[in-house]
Amino acid sequence: MPEVKQFKLPDVGEGLTEADIVAWHVKPGDSVALNQVIVEIETAKAVVELPCPYEGVVTGLLVDEGATVDVGTPIIEVDVSGGEGPATAGREPGSGAIAAESAVIPAAPPQGAESPLQAAFEPGMVGSPAPKVERQAVLVGYGVKLGTTKRRQRKGGKARTPATSSPAQADSAQADSAQADSAPATGASSAAPAASPGTAAGGNGRPAAKPPVRKLAKELGVELAGLAGTGPNGSITREDVQAAVAQPAAPPAPLATSAPSVAAWAATSAAGREERLAVRGVRKHMAAAVASSAFTAPHVTEFLQVDVTGTMEAVRGLRELPEFAQTRVSPLLLVAKALLLAVARHPMINSSWDEGAQEIVVKHYVNLGIAAATERGLIVPNIKDAHALSLPGLAAALGGLTATARAGKAQPADLTGGTITITNVGVFGVDAGTPIITPPEAAILAFGQVRSMPWVHEGELAIRQVTTLSLSFDHRIVDGDLGSAVLRDVGAMLADPVRMLAWG
Repeated sequence: MPEVKQFKLPDVGEGLTEADIVAWHVKPGDSVALNQVIVEIETAKAVVELPCPYEGVVTGLLVDEGATVDVGTPIIEVDVSGGEGPATAGREPGSGAIAAESAVIPAAPPQGAESPLQAAFEPGMVGSPAPKVERQAVLVGYGVKLGTTKRRQRKGGKARTPATSSPAQADSAQADSAQADSAPATGASSAAPAASPGTAAGGNGRPAAKPPVRKLAKELGVELAGLAGTGPNGSITREDVQAAVAQPAAPPAPLATSAPSVAAWAATSAAGREERLAVRGVRKHMAAAVASSAFTAPHVTEFLQVDVTGTMEAVRGLRELPEFAQTRVSPLLLVAKALLLAVARHPMINSSWDEGAQEIVVKHYVNLGIAAATERGLIVPNIKDAHALSLPGLAAALGGLTATARAGKAQPADLTGGTITITNVGVFGVDAGTPIITPPEAAILAFGQVRSMPWVHEGELAIRQVTTLSLSFDHRIVDGDLGSAVLRDVGAMLADPVRMLAWG
């Protein structure tokens, strides 16, 4: 006799109330094993995979892809009459915390790319081999993605909403040639041939593409089957979809002038002149956070121009050392080290305001946040206990953080508990800005682009490498004297990196 059980959406984060269904990995009639990944969901902080707590046959998907559901809502039905997994016997999924032993972790992937930072919280990254690390059990709902998932063809369902990020957005931790901290895109291989039009990476007849790319293609009316993917293993990227839209359907007629006529512009269909993007997931969470920060914490921003010629020379020297042979060294590394030392000299800058208790909480540890612009919106993953890391360890952590953020694999644990943040606006060709504090922190440092400028050096005019630092701080905690002292210290160490040795 059939015995059908419903799997309810669990709280996979701290106080999660809702999540979006990104992609189902199963369909009705499929057999599922215990802890097999069945669905990807997007929470307010990250994309998470959910494993199935039952073993049996899927009898129904209760929620369409693209839908937003509350925690505790049934999302799938499984017939377990063939035998329920022992780890879930007598347990109701989605009704709170599930014992950690119910989540079985697969074998570790091949050695190669997983950073120590990532392994500390949730090991495994798609498309990238990773070093063997000690695997710890995780809660059901924190599914670890250890390889590329082969999705099955959907028979129907709700159309996905368009991606909520601008294609022009870039990872703020990604490098340019002079200053950003970058790592190769995970899963990319120059030896992998690009897929030909109409082929699928998994051989299942469906073009390989990530969920946000599929959403964008549906919104723009692009058939993925007709595109040749340029991504890892021949997968289709956002750029491939945008290039298909940009290609004219027929050779354009000669124009009398170089600019399009007003009549041609006015003839554009109403559907193509405006676009509405659903605000959900990461972008929804960040929008609420920055709005709350801007109108709760009284912001003050100070600026300082610094001659960083010495820092740029130090970066070139560090790249030659064997300790950094496997690590990308950028000026951001020394900016981060300088901020950590400034925090040690002025602990109050590393604080938060407790409104309920009417207390200032001074943190005697530094979880260093690095703001990153991703396809799903702005996120601020942080390096736990960054103050305790050596310079090579800090460089490795920055590289791991960058790769994780770019791959969209930052986990909820990576995005919580930050104490002070750096935002690298220089990668966008920007000199300075007035960054908004990441709540509940007290300060954020913006690092502008490094440019060659005329500068008075040792009494003479010379061409030097110059940047602008911007420090925003919560004026309830940090007064002008303290904020200025922190900014001056960071600037002094970047102007003369030897000071880092003296003050370290």
